[in-house]
Amino acid sequence: MIAISPIPAFNDNYIWLIENNGFAAVVDPGDPSPVIQALEQNGLQLTTILITHHHADHTGGLAALKQRYSAKVYGPARESIKNIDIPLSQGQNIQLEDLGLSFKILDIPGHTAGHIAFFCENSSAGPILFCGDTLFSGGCGRLFEGTPTQMWDSLQKLSELPISTKVYCAHEYTSSNLQFALAVEPNNADLVKYSLKVQQLRQASQPTLPSTIGLELKINPFLRIRESNVIDVAENRSGERELSESEVFASIRSWKDSF
Repeated sequence: MIAISPIPAFNDNYIWLIENNGFAAVVDPGDPSPVIQALEQNGLQLTTILITHHHADHTGGLAALKQRYSAKVYGPARESIKNIDIPLSQGQNIQLEDLGLSFKILDIPGHTAGHIAFFCENSSAGPILFCGDTLFSGGCGRLFEGTPTQMWDSLQKLSELPISTKVYCAHEYTSSNLQFALAVEPNNADLVKYSLKVQQLRQASQPTLPSTIGLELKINPFLRIRESNVIDVAENRSGERELSESEVFASIRSWKDSF
């Protein structure tokens, strides 16, 4: 049975630690120090590093960890990242024999041009998704290198995964994301209920992640672009009517950027 746990890093990053039978993988290790500490405390052998995109808070520990543990590194084919052993893109599959996992690769550009996600449908913990900075609980990543249409397409791709899929994103942004989500949909009962739960978790210094695709479809405004009340908000803010889905997304994302 695999176990997945967050290694906190920097102010709000999570480096995800996947372990099984003494072997381990980490996802987006921006800082090597807490990873090394977690591996040593738990007697784990690091064999695999998964990278979703090139930003330094996701790759900063890569070189040190690879040198120390000789781990194999998987990462996006369309981004220039040193120390990647296996470049990956949409439709490829990887087998992590020692962890008993297989991942399907999804191209999800928008936050960065070559951002990828790792999706495993049949892990012992159920379907799992490592999506970096594309989808957050209650939110989505900023568009540093992509267009609104690209990001909306990427989010749609993730929204079509099984609703039981556990979503392991890379930042503890949930509380601030939900403040914005409530501004978009103040009468969303699922969102109000979830916000109270998140408040309790954070007051207890507990992570709010993983989320699930099913939950995000109920509470995340960036997955709810087709909902009439979200469309109304986007049209009122833009001053335009009959917006396309990507235009609705762009309007809501632009509001979030200055919220």
